[in-house]
Amino acid sequence: MTRRFVKQGTNTAFICQHCGLEVQPLVNGSVRNHCPGCLYSLHLDVFPGDRASDCGGLLVPIGVEQHPKKGWMILHRCAACGHEGRNKAALDDPQQPDSFEALLSLSSRPR
Repeated sequence: MTRRFVKQGTNTAFICQHCGLEVQPLVNGSVRNHCPGCLYSLHLDVFPGDRASDCGGLLVPIGVEQHPKKGWMILHRCAACGHEGRNKAALDDPQQPDSFEALLSLSSRPR
């Protein structure tokens, strides 16, 4: 199997399961998959955007890295199953951008 992105109309508002923030959809045509406040996510995907995982565990932000084409990437580890993945940071969202302070704090933590 090859990795691929599958967009299935999943750009909807949600309540963060970690901090309770009401999270708005991205306005730039992409899909928001993490909380812009605390950077937590849910383990819902097998491949990005497919919503095919049955785990549903909290994805804990464990680090950040710079990708040459995608920009800042948030590294997550699932608290339930240990799966690790990456989500593109949404610092440029005009409505509800990711917290730059949370990204800075995350970048200073050891993994």
